[in-house]
Amino acid sequence: MAQQRALPQSKETLLQSYNKRLKDDVKSIMDNFTEIIKTAKIEDETQVSRATQGEQDNYEMHVRAANIVRAGESLMKLVSDLKQFLILNDFPSVNEAIDQRNQQLRALQEESDRKLIALRDEVSIDLYELEEEYYSSRLEPQMPRASVSVV
Repeated sequence: MAQQRALPQSKETLLQSYNKRLKDDVKSIMDNFTEIIKTAKIEDETQVSRATQGEQDNYEMHVRAANIVRAGESLMKLVSDLKQFLILNDFPSVNEAIDQRNQQLRALQEESDRKLIALRDEVSIDLYELEEEYYSSRLEPQMPRASVSVV
């Protein structure tokens, strides 16, 4: 592990089982591949006919190839399990991501509060000016309109 931390016994045991699975699967792949290569070599005459030996070698290669595929699938499952383990047990990075998001949201909130306060002040000033205009125009005597009569 890149970062050594004191892990609870169950997590340590789980990591050890992951390590054992990894070693076993890689060993299985290597052993089966080596045996396929050995089987591919043509041997000298044996007591078994060439056709029978060929069929037996073909069958053995298929079985060993299936073992390699099984070990590969097991490795893919191991990768999935490791990702899940990391996601569920990597609390420091999760907490760090949450803290960063909280800081971003607090900064956004502060900016929004400043803008709202500035907008409130502008609206308050404009409202005061409008009220002053309204009440001053109501108090001023209104001039009678000149009526034009058409005779």
